Amino acid sequence: MGIPVIVIAIFALAALGVGGVLYALLYNRVQIEEKSGKRLAAISSRSSDTKVRKAAVERLNEGQKRRKQVSESLDDLEKRNKDREKHITKPSLKMQIKQAGLNIEMRTFYLMSAGLGGALAVMALVAGLGLIYVPAVFFAGAFGVPRWIVAFLRKRRMKQFLDEFPNAIDVIVRAIKSGLPLNDGIRLIAGEAKEPVRTEFGRIVEAQQLGVPTPEACMRMYNHMPVPEASFFAIVIQIQQQAGGNLSEALGNLSKVLRARKQMKNKVAAMSMEAKASAVIIGALPPVVMFLVYLTSPEYIMLLFTTDTGLFILGVSLVWMSIGIFVMRQMINFEV
Repeated sequence: MGIPVIVIAIFALAALGVGGVLYALLYNRVQIEEKSGKRLAAISSRSSDTKVRKAAVERLNEGQKRRKQVSESLDDLEKRNKDREKHITKPSLKMQIKQAGLNIEMRTFYLMSAGLGGALAVMALVAGLGLIYVPAVFFAGAFGVPRWIVAFLRKRRMKQFLDEFPNAIDVIVRAIKSGLPLNDGIRLIAGEAKEPVRTEFGRIVEAQQLGVPTPEACMRMYNHMPVPEASFFAIVIQIQQQAGGNLSEALGNLSKVLRARKQMKNKVAAMSMEAKASAVIIGALPPVVMFLVYLTSPEYIMLLFTTDTGLFILGVSLVWMSIGIFVMRQMINFEV
């Protein structure tokens, strides 16, 4: 016989009753565990949010601190550069001789200047120039020509430095990226670079050996090579030493800036070449015309050299021509 239906119903009702009792007993406990889990999740999320906010605040404070350090470094460098500019914008003759790369004493320079002036004065006397004009020739030879030569050599040396300086910075950047310290990169330039970059970086190495910090030694390079590019290099080194940062990236950007400045100077020089050619033609016209007149009528033009009136007119004309050439030079001389 099969199991009676009533027995099955009784068992089913008993199971439902036991399930209901167990659910009633465990419901509160399940709810408490769910609430605890939610609280723990909320607490952990708050903790993580707090850590994230704290890290963000720390990064912000660190960035503000670095910006403040950089600003203070720039202000300090600006003050020091102003003090240094007072002595560099109008350097003494002794400093100009050093910047020109001449290794001579002032006494020797003065003796050479006096000898040149005396030689020119003797040549003027032999050529038949009047005694009244001999002191002017001596003055020009003793004071004008030597200083013009020093200024020419100084300007040429600065140009050679600017042509080689970006390459030297690129070498330092490669040395730093390969793991070498900055001092080794500077020593590498002091031993392998072209002149006058090698000499200027050699002065930095000598200053370091005497105990001068690297930023200060780099700042001194501007005294012997008064170009903005040398000041830029010293400022980058100074800021990196005080505020930190990626030195190779900073020097790489500086190299790009220096090359862009050089390209701009070349572009300006090319654009002003027409004006320079016109100035050269205008300045050369009087002596060329004088030479042509001498070829055709020598007696007519020689009156300027054999009479006092002619020599006076020649001197006044020379002064006015010099003024005109100086004005044209200022008009076509562009600074970048």
